[in-house]
Amino acid sequence: MARHPIRTRFAPSPTGALHCGTVRTALFAWLLARHSGGQFLLRIEDTDQKREIIGGTENIIETLRWLGLTWDEGPDSGGPHTPYVQSQRLDIYQKYARELYEKGLAYADPYSVEELDALRSQAQTAKKPFLYRDHRPVNPPAWDGSQPLRIKLEPKTYSWDDAVMGTIEMGPETIDDYIIIKADGFPTYNFCHIIDDREMEISHVLRSQEFISSIPKFLATHETLGWESPVNAIVPPVLGEAGGTKLSKRKGAMPLLHYRDEGYLPEALINFMATLGWNDGTEQEIYSVQELIAKFDLSRVQKSGARFDEQRLLWMNGAHIRELSLNELFEKVHSFWPPESAEYSDDYCKQVLGLVQERLKFFKEIPELTQFFFTDLPVNPDLISSHKQLKKYNSPDLKVLLEKAVATLEASNFSRDDLMERLNTLLEETSEKPAVLFSLIRIATTQSPSSPGLAESLEVLGRERSLARIKTHIEYIQV
Repeated sequence: MARHPIRTRFAPSPTGALHCGTVRTALFAWLLARHSGGQFLLRIEDTDQKREIIGGTENIIETLRWLGLTWDEGPDSGGPHTPYVQSQRLDIYQKYARELYEKGLAYADPYSVEELDALRSQAQTAKKPFLYRDHRPVNPPAWDGSQPLRIKLEPKTYSWDDAVMGTIEMGPETIDDYIIIKADGFPTYNFCHIIDDREMEISHVLRSQEFISSIPKFLATHETLGWESPVNAIVPPVLGEAGGTKLSKRKGAMPLLHYRDEGYLPEALINFMATLGWNDGTEQEIYSVQELIAKFDLSRVQKSGARFDEQRLLWMNGAHIRELSLNELFEKVHSFWPPESAEYSDDYCKQVLGLVQERLKFFKEIPELTQFFFTDLPVNPDLISSHKQLKKYNSPDLKVLLEKAVATLEASNFSRDDLMERLNTLLEETSEKPAVLFSLIRIATTQSPSSPGLAESLEVLGRERSLARIKTHIEYIQV
């Protein structure tokens, strides 16, 4: 099989929402294809129809599109090897199965479920692994499609060069006659993905580590069909946050579209997933998608598992948010504003967004971080009583400080520079620390223990609203 151009594929089953562990393998395949100027294919492997869920294929397509993992050929974009959905390719698998059968390389399975269970029990009693080839029928019945069809594989040791793991060798105990066509006419994964990879000219197959013991069976099947195997690349698993076990839906892995709905950037998810098990040999952590494409190489993929770290993803998303221009960020957050913002102009909202951009970790934080810019919140006395410094002051002292703040700010033109100058002068006049004076003014004007820079927040809030809020707080203290 020709090795150029590189052609890779992502071939998920529509059995649940895509999560980070699954898509990380797809991302490596996509990066490999894009780095080499090759092609990336999307194929839907839906032959196990009992496990298929409604909307599974739609979730796959929606997730990949949101991430920007575009495909050159696929179920919705066509290509020279259509169809790209396995349930629509049954006649292709039947053709190859029939050819194997007619050559004596496949045979009908005559055993009932009960008979197979009995043979497995015998092997277990004898403390031996069950191998179907030990019970291969001498005179199997003619295959009429009502029985499973098994491929006949001869056991031997297989050695191969994996593009990530290096040279791997496994003995003949991994080779057994397996079902290629089930009694319902559908192929098994082990058979049909080999057919599809050949027909679709796939040059490199990236798989998760759980498939490593199946590679000899795949190699044997290629030999039986008279084909050369694609390059195999076993990528390390993505482990759960606690480490040790593979990240999975059963272990609470979040669907990737959950992160979209929380306001994560797809570029941040791509960056995060790419660096789970790969690095370019530097200390760099933040990459653009184009940098990843330029630098990706299978030789830099590590052999051991990589732990999923939600906090690192959160940090990385914040870093990508800070790299956006204000206009770019404003375009992306339109659906995340608090309802009260509808009464304000785009210019005002953009000013607010500019103040919180440095602190923003994901877009769904925006209402909490910005609400005080859009609505007058009720006085929350707990903010004073729980404050490390302010709780030491009695009410009359707090009232005096706020009254001095009003007198100082009333003379300001409420530009940032003027506000900073007057606030610093007030510090000198009151002999207070910023942690006391500025925190008190911040709480009075925002009803929040933290906010963007005080002068910047006051400038956006404006003279009238800022002074009114401080006076409201003074009145509360007097009650």
